[in-house]
Amino acid sequence: MTIALHARRENDASRRGRSAWLAWCMRFLPLLPTLLFLLVFFIVPVGEILQGGLVSADGRIGLAQFERIARTPVYAKVLWITFAISFMTAALSVLLGYPVAYMLSRLSERMRERWLLWIMLPFWTSYLVKTYAWMLLLSKSGVLSTIALSLGLVRETSGTIPSLTGVLIGMVHSMLPLAVMTMLPVMRGIDDRLAQAAETLGAQRSTSFFTVFLPLSSPGVAAAGLLVFISSLGFFIVPALLGSPKETMIAQLVISSVLELFDMRFAGALSTVLLVCSIAIFFVYDRMVGLTSLTGEVAERQRNLRAQGFKLAILMMAGRLFAPFVMRRRTHGDTTARAASPLGLYTCVIMVVLVVPVLSVIPYAFTKSDYIAFPPKLFSTRWFGTFMDSPVWHSAIVRSFEVGLGTAVLSLLLGFGATLAMTRMPRRASKPVFALLVAPLIVPRIVVAVGLLYLFGRFGLTGTNLGLVIGHTVLAIPYVVVTLAAGFQRFDWRLDDAARVMGASPLRRITSVVLPLLMASVTAAFLFAFLVSFDDLTIAIFVSGGINSTLPKQMWDDIQLAITPTLAAVSTTLVILIALVVAVSSWLKRKAR
Repeated sequence: MTIALHARRENDASRRGRSAWLAWCMRFLPLLPTLLFLLVFFIVPVGEILQGGLVSADGRIGLAQFERIARTPVYAKVLWITFAISFMTAALSVLLGYPVAYMLSRLSERMRERWLLWIMLPFWTSYLVKTYAWMLLLSKSGVLSTIALSLGLVRETSGTIPSLTGVLIGMVHSMLPLAVMTMLPVMRGIDDRLAQAAETLGAQRSTSFFTVFLPLSSPGVAAAGLLVFISSLGFFIVPALLGSPKETMIAQLVISSVLELFDMRFAGALSTVLLVCSIAIFFVYDRMVGLTSLTGEVAERQRNLRAQGFKLAILMMAGRLFAPFVMRRRTHGDTTARAASPLGLYTCVIMVVLVVPVLSVIPYAFTKSDYIAFPPKLFSTRWFGTFMDSPVWHSAIVRSFEVGLGTAVLSLLLGFGATLAMTRMPRRASKPVFALLVAPLIVPRIVVAVGLLYLFGRFGLTGTNLGLVIGHTVLAIPYVVVTLAAGFQRFDWRLDDAARVMGASPLRRITSVVLPLLMASVTAAFLFAFLVSFDDLTIAIFVSGGINSTLPKQMWDDIQLAITPTLAAVSTTLVILIALVVAVSSWLKRKAR
């Protein structure tokens, strides 16, 4: 009797153990497809770049390609220029964007969303459209030069481009919204009671800002600087169109090695240098600035009292100097007073600088002239007809929509399952998983593109829509995961538990409980994935195969030949599309709230 009871207990324990193991596997099973996808189409291609860079022209393994880079002064100069331009872009973007992010963090939720609409428009607008706009503004016969001559401010002008100044203007304009969007969530998470406590103890509002708010917001500043810097390392559109040969960046050499010299091994070596430098900068930045504090880890560094006193004196002096710019967080009205403050006026100026160049291309789309000239002779819609009736442009826009929709569906399926599984993981396990899911956002796109070219060349996917969908999905997964993770954080899991208690299957709970309540986040993730695909040029250059181009690829080919009103019509169409997507996303967010 005792033996039978003991055996029954062992069977029950074994059954419960198997049930727990099965439940654990079912919980994390949705993550498996995404991990396999990133392993095959992200980790393996990037690894092949490392391997390809180690193969010399005669097929031997060695460092010949890297020795070629080290021996040739022009490559070292290009690498130096790449780092210098990227660093200046990151520094200017953070410095200019910090007051804007601070201003937005002080506003009420409703007012902040209205301001964010004007940041999201240039944020999602194509790099090609923004660069095309600056070409119209900064060229010798552009808007700014024409206005300066007509006002008598200058007697003659050669324009601002091509030059380093033009490159920095274009890159900062592209990266500034990213810096603001990265710093804003960290600033919003700072507890206002800390600053209030400092003021209660006698500190001035400006002093409490520099001694409390600024140090607590430093993780956001570090993340914004790092993300902008690494993103800038892979830039080639802006320096190619707004810069001279002196501003050549390493991504341009990679493209030239593949498309002009057909030297895949050397392109792999250049990409390896870029990748290794990105990883090295990431870890150095983390050690110096403390980027790990974003995950809740605080590095305790011992400093002597003299250094602390000097730092405090500097902060107090800065507090007195910038006192008019410091404001409290408001939850009601008082919008006019905030907009009239120095900080509000500064934010308005930045918003104008971000939005006006994007909108400046619209009048040129309705010109009667056969060429671009300021002021444009209005009013004609024939360039939209040229755009829509052209077989080349028609094929490009159809292919972009097909690839964009395919990318949005695939990345949403992979991203939703991965995010769902990640939210059920212990915090210690979710950190490395999240890092892997957003890794394509950190690695320069040019590195991913070259790696996919290696991979797709063997499987015959180059020049196919499937290849483009796969490549764009690699880029879109981080945006989908980040968007859905924010929605899952606000989701009440007790509703899912209640459905489970009532006997609903996992699939039934997802379709009837989770998806309806997260529809706003799901739709926003779908739209963002579509825009990532629709706007991408880097993957398209390497994977599209040179025929049946996507819309950005066709724009890139045309814009290097001439600046025509047809390009203005294409740019205007893209701006309208982006504005509609941003408006729909904002409306869905308000509806969900």
